[in-house]
Amino acid sequence: MDIQSLFSVKDKVVVVTGGGSGIGLMITTGFVKNGAKVYITSRKAQVLAKTAETLNAMGPGRCIPLACDLQDYAQTQELASKLASLEPQGINVLVNNSGATWGENSLADYPDKAWTKLMTLNVQRVFTLTQLLLPLLEKKASKAEPSSVINIGSIDGLKVPALITPAYAASKAAVHHLTRVLAANLGEKNITVNAIAPGPFQSHMMKATLESAHDVIVSRIPMRRIGSPEDMAASCIYLASRGGAYVNGVVITVDGGSIIGNQPYTANL
Repeated sequence: MDIQSLFSVKDKVVVVTGGGSGIGLMITTGFVKNGAKVYITSRKAQVLAKTAETLNAMGPGRCIPLACDLQDYAQTQELASKLASLEPQGINVLVNNSGATWGENSLADYPDKAWTKLMTLNVQRVFTLTQLLLPLLEKKASKAEPSSVINIGSIDGLKVPALITPAYAASKAAVHHLTRVLAANLGEKNITVNAIAPGPFQSHMMKATLESAHDVIVSRIPMRRIGSPEDMAASCIYLASRGGAYVNGVVITVDGGSIIGNQPYTANL
């Protein structure tokens, strides 16, 4: 029952897709600062290298960059093979964070190619990479300390978004249900699968929206702020630690209450 043991991720081997920037960087930083070895991947090799250099200077964990365009199935296979050669003893945690969005001014303008891009990266590759890394996850898994898959969804997969982003919203809803499907099938292998549905956080994906409507967005969040790196990192650390070992197949909203905050409660308490 020691808190240091319950929530420790020291020496765990973690893979974070899209781990060099935005929400992925928040997650990566949390793991590295708490002693994990983290492999980060995205198609932006220079961003990955800079992130790894910065985080390795902080320690106490390690950050290793592995460039990969997850849109490309062959590159995804190569990534899995490389991880197998680097970590023959297995991995503890896979964070499927890489994703993209696509917005238009109207449904009439929304292109078919947006669906192909977003459903491939946001949903299909969550399944693909989990499938390819399953042997490595199984090697580290036990009943006392299960391996963990954490899928990053969105509150836009739980509610209708304000912007014209149908493919993004649908893809994130699919991620949430895919999480349940994977959890039901992998639990007996001592692998938990959960999703986090973030609300507004400072990221590349949210940059333009926050720049144009920050005050409006914050006014609709009961906590009256956007999410911090600590908020996101702590959620993933919880799910990856002994403390989250019996949590399986759930979608955790990390949003300050924004999903229920459109009509703020103003009664005097």
